[in-house]
Amino acid sequence: MYVCLCNALTDRQVKAAAEASNATRPSEVYAACGCRAQCGNCIKKLLQLIRTDEAPASLQGA
Repeated sequence: MYVCLCNALTDRQVKAAAEASNATRPSEVYAACGCRAQCGNCIKKLLQLIRTDEAPASLQGA
């Protein structure tokens, strides 16, 4: 599913970029994808995707 229409980024691309670069902020995801934020409507969704990928990793050490 597309999460960033301006840059044509899908949820899979965002997750892969976040994992590959250990991104914790949307700006880091954009950088890993070789683009930058434009209209900003996707920021909330990017944060959700980043945070859901972080949660299992942080619970592994608990």
